[in-house]
Amino acid sequence: MNPSNVLALASFCTLALASGLLAADEPFNGKDLSGWKFKAKGTNKPQWKVGVPMLDKANPKALVAAKGEEVALVNVVGGHGQSIDIYSEQKWGSCRIELEVLVAKGANSGIYVMGEYEVQILDSFGKDKLGGGDMGAIYGAQPPRVNACKKPGEWQKYEIDFVAPKLDADGKKTTNARFLVVKLNGKVLHENVEMKGPTPSGVTGKEAAAGPIMFQGDHGPVAFRNIVITPLK
Repeated sequence: MNPSNVLALASFCTLALASGLLAADEPFNGKDLSGWKFKAKGTNKPQWKVGVPMLDKANPKALVAAKGEEVALVNVVGGHGQSIDIYSEQKWGSCRIELEVLVAKGANSGIYVMGEYEVQILDSFGKDKLGGGDMGAIYGAQPPRVNACKKPGEWQKYEIDFVAPKLDADGKKTTNARFLVVKLNGKVLHENVEMKGPTPSGVTGKEAAAGPIMFQGDHGPVAFRNIVITPLK
């Protein structure tokens, strides 16, 4: 398909979906970890806390969770392999995801849409050349078209419009999942990206009509807040 036609299709789909939004869900209550589960991995224990995330003054590669009003889900670790993934009990199919994320210096994480399709999180601030593991990449599918990454310790906003895969009565997939639009800090990173299968290391590794949102916690210090997920008709 001609690139201009692809862009036009994505824009049309985004407008159509906007008219089909349902009531929004907020899976994080801003108080505790109610409504969330952890994905077991070896002997690692969850290090997710609720608090105000700040860069550790003694170690900019670590986050601490302080007391305050603007609380978030905070993975209080200083590096790789020190925690585990966290995912919501609630599930969604096609949806719009809006959230804010904060990373420490050099941190690595990911947003797993439906628990299976990863939008990458990485401290990619200042990088000229972006690859499939940088901030905003759809892991295993496509690198971001621009670098919209802010400095470590600053809040960054993701906006993701996603269409779930379709399955028949026997559970056989008939239509692939698709990222219609992915934006970071107001800049478009992707449009109309088809997912032929799930990303590695998801909740189940299987595609379904609905799934949770999962945040990768076994790779490094990261925090999330203002998580709003709006189902699409």
